[in-house]
Amino acid sequence: MKRRPFLLKSALALASMGAWRSPAAPADEPGHTDRRPDLPQGSRLVFLGDSITDMKWGRNESDRNHYLGHSYVYLLAARLGVDMPGAGLEFFNRGISGNRVGDLKARWQKDAIDMKPDLLSVLVGVNDVSRENRPGVPPEQWENDYRDILNRSRKANPGLRLVLLEPFVLRCGRLKSEEAWRHWRGEIDRQREIVTRLVSDFDAVHVKTQEIFDRAAASVSPEHWIWDGVHPLPQGHELIARHWLEQVGARWNRQNKQ
Repeated sequence: MKRRPFLLKSALALASMGAWRSPAAPADEPGHTDRRPDLPQGSRLVFLGDSITDMKWGRNESDRNHYLGHSYVYLLAARLGVDMPGAGLEFFNRGISGNRVGDLKARWQKDAIDMKPDLLSVLVGVNDVSRENRPGVPPEQWENDYRDILNRSRKANPGLRLVLLEPFVLRCGRLKSEEAWRHWRGEIDRQREIVTRLVSDFDAVHVKTQEIFDRAAASVSPEHWIWDGVHPLPQGHELIARHWLEQVGARWNRQNKQ
């Protein structure tokens, strides 16, 4: 097939389909404004969490190919590294697979406070859900531990910028059954209520990850975004990264410095 007719046919096909845009991708919507965050030169961005944040092949940060893993953290570093090359931003992935909020509390001094971040992003919760072989963390304890680590960081750096992501699940994979789904979603929703309170109390940016994935799953299917009900596929991590950047940029941008 000759190149020009092929391109023409392709263009006509796309036109007939319409300019499809995902409602879950605000950065691509018409009228989108520049939401690159206005961060101080050389800012350190530290990401804490469990396997969803982790996604690393090793712990050796001298290995510049793999030190950020391949989660939403990697995607954010890649995008901002291209869009803001002169900012000198530093990215650190301190997610560890299997971590609960208590694990974060135990290593908070080393992996959060001693890192001296300018921006701290936290996503935790799914490992705190009760399972057949392991009890869950009671909501009161979960909130107390979470509140404690945030208090410690704000005490160490009163000007610290905080970003809190909600834990999330979708009804697919191991959570396909009605019983499993009801159990996991119920506990996750209780954690989300706590995150909402913490966002308000600590004046943090709130990334409503569960709502984001719910909308995305309604537009395509849960399995397109998350393979086992908990862990995102590459496009799921891209979804997190886009919305993280959208919310952080909306809060700290050139038109709204604070």
